Amino acid sequence: MHFDTLTPPEQRVLGCLIEKRFTTPEQYPLTLNALRLACNQSTNRDPVVDYDEETVREAAQRLSKYGLARLASGHTSRATKYRHLAEEALGLGREQLAVLSVLILRGAQTPGELKARTERMVDWDSLAAVELVLSELIERDYAERLERRPGQKEERFTHLFGGPTAEAGGSRIGTGGPTAEAGGSRMGIGGPSTGAAAAVAPPTAAQMPSAAGATGPVGSAPEVGTEVMERLDALERRVEQLAQTLEQVLGG
Repeated sequence: MHFDTLTPPEQRVLGCLIEKRFTTPEQYPLTLNALRLACNQSTNRDPVVDYDEETVREAAQRLSKYGLARLASGHTSRATKYRHLAEEALGLGREQLAVLSVLILRGAQTPGELKARTERMVDWDSLAAVELVLSELIERDYAERLERRPGQKEERFTHLFGGPTAEAGGSRIGTGGPTAEAGGSRMGIGGPSTGAAAAVAPPTAAQMPSAAGATGPVGSAPEVGTEVMERLDALERRVEQLAQTLEQVLGG
C-alpha cells in the first residue's frame, strides 16, 4: 500500500502526530484540539495554515481508514485522542519518521536543514547518517531528490505523500480551511481524493537572504548559513514552548 496522494490536511495531521510523539511525549496521544493547534502552529511549519476543527477531525478519520492513525483513549481523560501508526503502515523506524515528518511539515529541505531540524527527535552521529536515511526513503518511494536551484550548493529533498512534485523549486503549497474535492484518483488507498484551496506559502529559511547579505544570480536566493539556521530553529522552539505553556495556563 503506497500513500502517494494524501491531501494537504491529511499530510499535516500525519506529520504533526509523528512530530509530537517524539517532541512532546507527555502530551501524546493528542486530543483533537491539541492536534488542531499543532497543525496551525506558526513555528516549524511551512506553509502556516488555519484549519478548523472539522477539517482536522475528517483528516484524522481518513488516516485511520488508511491504517496510518487510530483513535486512542487518554489514561486520565475521556476525550478522544489520536495517535499515528506510521511504523506499522510504512515500515519505518524513528530516524526515517523524524526526517519524513520534517519534510511533510516544512517542505523541501537540504540534508543540513534536516539534521538541524530533527535534533529534538534523533541524535545524529553525522550528516552522512541523514543522507543515508534520505536514500532509504527515496528507495521506498517516500521521498525524492530535487534539482539544485541557481545559486544553491546543497541538494534539496521532498516527500512524495502528495505525489511527485511538479517542479524542483519552491516550498510545497499548503491549504487552509475545510477540504474540497480535487481531481485524480487515490492510488493504493481507495475512495475519492479530497483537497483544499491552496494558499501561497511564506518563504522558507533557505529562500531568505543570508545575514552576510550575499548575493547570487538574478531570481535566486543565497542560502542561510548553518549557524544562523540553527539559531533561528532554537528561537522557533522557544516560541513554541512558550505558546504551549500559555495554552496550559489558560486551559487550567
